[in-house]
Amino acid sequence: MENKSSSLVKDALILAAITLVAGVLLGLVYEITKAPIAAANEAATQAAYREVFADADSFIELEPSQAEPATEFIHSQGYEKVDIDNVLMAVDSSKVTLGYVITLTSHEGYGGDITFSMGITNEGTMNGYSITDISETAGLGMKSKEEKFMSQFRGIPVGEYSVTKSSPAGEFEIEAISGATITSRAMTNAVDAGMAYFNNSLAVGNDGGEEGGEGNE
Repeated sequence: MENKSSSLVKDALILAAITLVAGVLLGLVYEITKAPIAAANEAATQAAYREVFADADSFIELEPSQAEPATEFIHSQGYEKVDIDNVLMAVDSSKVTLGYVITLTSHEGYGGDITFSMGITNEGTMNGYSITDISETAGLGMKSKEEKFMSQFRGIPVGEYSVTKSSPAGEFEIEAISGATITSRAMTNAVDAGMAYFNNSLAVGNDGGEEGGEGNE
């Protein structure tokens, strides 16, 4: 009986030692990879900003505390499943504001959250959007990253857009991705939310604005 107890204690000590070593190694791996991962994420974010505002020299984030009231505003306008993550001024080399980059997360995607940045000029024209995080179905919702769908949001005026499964009959209609109506609506609703916030808080003349197939995916 004593030998059995001694064996159990020995096994427990070995297991504890293995667990401790594994934990230390994981911690070391995390510390080693933390900085490169953060740098890669920052590079991807900056690339998204530049994709939607190529004319900008740099981007200046508005007070982080403004993200919460911005989200509260769009929720009050009926966009309860969209959050505003941050808002940045797109400025030229003289620090003159050219427009804004708004980063949003839609919780209406077929495969989960979709995070993207959209650029809007001071004149109220959308430059387009750039997706930074998406888990939609390959060959369906992932087509929201393809030019055919993305181009519909480039050069359009601020307004409220709707999704159609056929060719757009009006200025404020977006043609859905075939077989991915849910994704199409998620993207369009989130763009509408960003435009609503811009129109209310950032557009020239407003307070805070700068002067000058459901069965398928």
